[in-house]
Amino acid sequence: MDRKKLLLSVLGKYPNLKKLKKIHAQATTLGLLQHHNQALSCKILTTYANLNYPNDATKVFNQIHNPDIVSWTCLITLLSQHKNPFKSVLAFSQLIRAGLRPDSYSVVAALSACGKDRDLISGMLIHGLVLKYNLGFKNQIVGNALIDMYSRNGEIMVAELVFDWMLFRDVASWNSLLNGFILCNDLEASHRVFDKMPVRNAVSWSALISGYVKGKEPLVGMKLFKEMRSQGEVNPTIVTIVAVLAGCADNGGLYFGGSVHGYVKKVNLGENNIVLNNALTDMYSKCGYHDVSVMIFNEMVERDVFSWTIMINGCAFHGKGKQALQLFSDMLASGVAPNEVTFLSALSACTHEGLFVEGQELFRNMVQCYGLKPMIEHYGCVVDLLGRAGLLEEAKILIKQMPMSPDVAIWRSFLCACLIHGELDLAEMAGEKLMKLEPDDDGVYALVSHMYCSSNMHEDGLKIRKKMRNKKIRKRPGCSWIEVNGSVHEFLAVDRSYVAATHIYRILQCINEPDREFLWLELE
Repeated sequence: MDRKKLLLSVLGKYPNLKKLKKIHAQATTLGLLQHHNQALSCKILTTYANLNYPNDATKVFNQIHNPDIVSWTCLITLLSQHKNPFKSVLAFSQLIRAGLRPDSYSVVAALSACGKDRDLISGMLIHGLVLKYNLGFKNQIVGNALIDMYSRNGEIMVAELVFDWMLFRDVASWNSLLNGFILCNDLEASHRVFDKMPVRNAVSWSALISGYVKGKEPLVGMKLFKEMRSQGEVNPTIVTIVAVLAGCADNGGLYFGGSVHGYVKKVNLGENNIVLNNALTDMYSKCGYHDVSVMIFNEMVERDVFSWTIMINGCAFHGKGKQALQLFSDMLASGVAPNEVTFLSALSACTHEGLFVEGQELFRNMVQCYGLKPMIEHYGCVVDLLGRAGLLEEAKILIKQMPMSPDVAIWRSFLCACLIHGELDLAEMAGEKLMKLEPDDDGVYALVSHMYCSSNMHEDGLKIRKKMRNKKIRKRPGCSWIEVNGSVHEFLAVDRSYVAATHIYRILQCINEPDREFLWLELE
């Protein structure tokens, strides 16, 4: 076995950084990283990339003399996968300037980068090269990449045209178009594509379920999961399960989420999978079973920043502020660095518990110790903390000094704090800001009207209600969910269109008239 084959063999067996650097050094010393040995160079490059050392991988590419199309493709893919799509597209343009003819692999890698970078112009230029070199009509992978690129750039009509022009389509082609409509927030069209698919796989089901959950229609996503299970053609994957659990978390579907958890245990699907366990802890916490989420968290073999953030947020949601801060300290002690969402969850816990000093320290550490840039939600928490502490002038100064314009949530929080502490002048100012930002929000008018009425300024309150009537702004009905036998039912205030509304009102009538014989009616 020659040295090149030996090094390639060793690379396949020992993919750790220490061994990789030794192999890299030996290959460089022996002069193997040359044009005629680009297979070895690409292997070293991709191994660095897989170990998450993109800078070292780029250095390997720079050692190659006259890189061929395979080496360029490795670099383009590396840059795209490591969140540098602009440089990936730039590398593709350098490939063209070097006089090389692109192949389907290099084109797919470059199109992926154009989609991630929302670079429609470069994507269209690459599409022109696909047509010039006849790379796309018979190649499903190139066609799928074009569909994805146009979808990510909001050009779903063009993506659909590419799909229609493809001579051969596989299930991945259908999935690309399906996901394209989801990316463009057209769930109805994505469902039509789903219904037309000749063959569906787990990716098809997972994409549509996830699309409905993220599109704020979790009940449809849960219904689709039931349909998927009943058909039995495709088994759910971890991606499917995580999407369904997110839907259960959004609408409080505890019974359904628990049955999904039971299915996971039954088929032993990713017992130690960190993403799945994170979804389970989030679902149980948001459904009110915080103790169960704590139990799952304590049993986790491995935890990432999302695991800790979910638990901190759960404690905040359930009014356990001090426990949330203890978890935050435990996370730091474990060596996991917090991100912006972690700090937001911890600040939210301080807000609910009224931990003013701790909240200020968290906000200061976030900026000074971790170099994170506060988002508007972080400022909102600090404004809320200052308001609860009665430090309204300080809150007003912070709002003015924010690097972004305050949103409705911040002014609403400030208005409530002003009302609680009897600062009518500041409350009026906040009320005016609210009505300018949300001129059609019924909740804003109700809040401002209540402000005037509670301050015995009934004439001003009447003016607000008259303004509301003139603009034909009606109070939106309240909404609630209830889970019965594993099915989640949605109710709107004063809405009698629900299928079992007649039965429900008859039972209420019997309860209100105790002299009448009570009739037990089973809800269908």
